[in-house]
Amino acid sequence: MEFDNTTYNYHSRRTVVQGKKGMVATSQPLAAQAGLDILKKGGNAVDAAVATAACLTVVEPTSNGIGGDAFAIISFEGKLLGLNASGPSPELLSCDELKKRGLKEIPKSGLTPVTVPGVPKAWAELIEKYGKLSLMEVLEPAIRYAQEGYPISATVSQLWNKGYERFQKETDGKVFENWFKVFMPDGYPVVPGQIWKSKYHAETLREIGKTMSDSFYKGELADKIHKFSVENDGFIRKSDLEKFEVEWVKPISVNYRGYDVWEIPPNGNGIVALMALNILNNFKFTERETFDTYHKQIEALKLAFADGEKYITDPRFMNTNIESLLSKEYGKERAKLIGEKAISPEPGQPDKGGTVYIATADEEGNMVSYIQSNYMGFGSGVVVPQTGISLQNRGNNFNMIEGHVNCVAPNKKTYHTIIPGFLTKDGKPIGPFGVMGGFMQPQGHVQVVSSMIDFNLNPQDALNAPRWKWTEGKKVEIETGVSKSLAEKLAKAGHDIDMKISDTTFGRGQIILRDEQGVYTGATEPRTDGCVAVW
Repeated sequence: MEFDNTTYNYHSRRTVVQGKKGMVATSQPLAAQAGLDILKKGGNAVDAAVATAACLTVVEPTSNGIGGDAFAIISFEGKLLGLNASGPSPELLSCDELKKRGLKEIPKSGLTPVTVPGVPKAWAELIEKYGKLSLMEVLEPAIRYAQEGYPISATVSQLWNKGYERFQKETDGKVFENWFKVFMPDGYPVVPGQIWKSKYHAETLREIGKTMSDSFYKGELADKIHKFSVENDGFIRKSDLEKFEVEWVKPISVNYRGYDVWEIPPNGNGIVALMALNILNNFKFTERETFDTYHKQIEALKLAFADGEKYITDPRFMNTNIESLLSKEYGKERAKLIGEKAISPEPGQPDKGGTVYIATADEEGNMVSYIQSNYMGFGSGVVVPQTGISLQNRGNNFNMIEGHVNCVAPNKKTYHTIIPGFLTKDGKPIGPFGVMGGFMQPQGHVQVVSSMIDFNLNPQDALNAPRWKWTEGKKVEIETGVSKSLAEKLAKAGHDIDMKISDTTFGRGQIILRDEQGVYTGATEPRTDGCVAVW
């Protein structure tokens, strides 16, 4: 992939980082350095990804935790592999049961939206099948940070305090008490540089390492989760944990201007990014900062999201096949709906015709695109006592619409927002990329991929460039780096434009690309405390 190396200085003067022996790119420097240390210790890209991911549960708990889900795309010895480590809903959770409790929608907080966490088993599975080191070895840096403490970074402190404000307003009762004990031990907001540690988090990581995650699903940790849930009228049980297995899946792709863009298949919404790129294949773009580019990309994402909301869920419950959603013919039909004015998106009929991201690479050419999350920052606001396990609230993505493919039901995986991406060309791996941030993720994927392929921006410039975010209907948030004249043209076309100062809601991305000489080029997000650690 060749780039125009003219620096795009909207956000910063950061430039790409290059190296050959190994590279780790993520949103927190301490975690990136931990992954690099594992590479230097003899580990490979998989070991480094797990080490970095475990560290992020400690040094960036505002976005992920031991009690979250994970997905990965791995390029290992020339083969592309997909891992789906998202957990299903508990056996006891059903639409009827929620209605009996007087609920009309699934809450964001508490034990009700808690689904089976997939992170610990993802770590164990990755290490067992493709790692060089033991799970205990790769968890050591995270254990050390949890035990000894570390200084909270600037962006993380902001997100931490947003979580504090959210739970102060939204939560009440003893089920939330432990979150405040663990994450607000002094009873007031944190500040950058403040030391935070959690001995229970360290103990839990040791237990996961010693037992290859079995304790979390079948042993002592599972017992603690079960006990706490029963005592607080939650749905999750040890039997739900015992049944869980990660899934190895075949990544899905579309070809965009000669490059294959890969995502994990549903229940993840990576297919939304692919559907949008499939639509955009029907247009040509010459300049990035133009009405035509912004308008058509926004419209394509809107159409793709409309289809995603209607059709995506646990694949066992989908009534539309992936091939039809990604067919060139369907992409052409959807492209015909894009005119000069903003539309309110509706799904088509394809069968008729607070998240963390990690990119790693090693000297042998293995590369990992890995993502894990608790959802909405800290997740459910529930921390299991004496474990440090902050539980996700992924069940909030279900709906309670009878007959809808994503209606809540027992043992069902919900429509999932977190998506790792990967690029190949002519069957050869180029590298991992990802953009964190809830439903911003497919939008970030499309914008970053387009910036690199359509406009030849280098990876760092692709991350630096201003972004937009569609929210609903015709509403679009645009970073203030976009020119006023361009924003005015979009508004005249019917887009409801809201100019916003750049922050983490516009996504937090990382990219590593490999050239034919084996040289890695890495880039990290200017909207967060990102870091590329290189060897």
